[in-house]
Amino acid sequence: MRKLIVLGVVGLIAQLIDGSLGMAYGVTSSTLLLAAGVAPAAASAAVHFSEIGTSLVSGASHHKLGNVDWRTVWILAAPGFIGAFAGATLLSNMDAAVAKPIVAGILLSLGIYVIYRFLRLGGRRPQFKTRPSVLFLAPMGLVGGTLDAVGGGGWGPVGTTTLLSSGRLEPRKVVGSIDTSEFVVAVGGSLGFLLALGSQGINWGYAAALLAGGVVAAPIAAWLVRHLAARVLGVAAGGLIVLTNSKTILEALGVPGVGVAAVAAVLFVLWISGIVWAVKQERISRASNAGTGRDLELAPA
Repeated sequence: MRKLIVLGVVGLIAQLIDGSLGMAYGVTSSTLLLAAGVAPAAASAAVHFSEIGTSLVSGASHHKLGNVDWRTVWILAAPGFIGAFAGATLLSNMDAAVAKPIVAGILLSLGIYVIYRFLRLGGRRPQFKTRPSVLFLAPMGLVGGTLDAVGGGGWGPVGTTTLLSSGRLEPRKVVGSIDTSEFVVAVGGSLGFLLALGSQGINWGYAAALLAGGVVAAPIAAWLVRHLAARVLGVAAGGLIVLTNSKTILEALGVPGVGVAAVAAVLFVLWISGIVWAVKQERISRASNAGTGRDLELAPA
C-alpha cells in the first residue's frame, strides 16, 4: 500500500511537470519505477496505461484553455501510434538485464537534453513562422513514439523541444498539442505491451496509482502552463532524471559503490547549481521584461 501511495505522488508530480512543460511524465515515472527495481518492459507498460487517462484529462484541459493546435495533433497521431506500438513490441522481447542499462541510457540522454533546452536556451524568445508541415511532423511523431515506448518516455522531450526550436507554434500551443496527441501514443504503446506481455505481465496496481496522481494534477498543470517558470522546473526535472539513471548505468557497468556515490555527489552539486542558476536567470528575465513592458515567455525557444 505504501508503494502505491508513493507512486500516486510520483504520478501527480510527473503530470505537473509534463502538463506544464509538455514533457517528462514518462521519463520521470519510468526512472523512479526502474530505481524501485521494476523491469523495463513492465515499467514502461504501467506508465503507458496510466498515460491513457492522464493525457486524456490533460488534453481536455488544454483544449478548454485554448492551448491546442488540432492540425498538429491530427498529423502527429498516426505516426506516433505506429512508433509506440513498434517500440513496445521491441522492448517486450528484450532480456530485462540487457534492457535496463539501455533504457537508462536513453533516459539519461533525454534528461541531459531537457536540462540543455531549459538551462542553455531558456531565455530566448521564439519567432513564429509558418505552421509545421506534414513532412516535418510525421517523422518526428514516428521517432518520438518509438523512443517513448522503448525508453518509457520520450514523446515530450522529442516533440516539445523539436516544435519549440522550430519556432512554428507559440509555446503554450506546443505544450498543449504534444500533451493532447500523447493520448494516441499511449494507446499504441499500451496495445503493444498488452499483446507482447499479456495482461498478467502488466502491474495494474502501479498503472492505477500513477493514473490517480496524474488525473489530479492534469487540470492544474494546464493552468500552470501560463504562469509557471518553465526554465526552473525543467532543469529540476532533468537533473533528477540524470542523477537517477547515471546510478543505474554505473551499477550495470560494475562500478564499485564508492565510485557510484562519488559520481552521484558530483552530479547532485551540479544539479543544485543548475537550479540556482536557472532561478537567477528567471529573475533577471522577469525584471528585464517588466522594464520593457513585454510579457514573459514561459517556455524556451
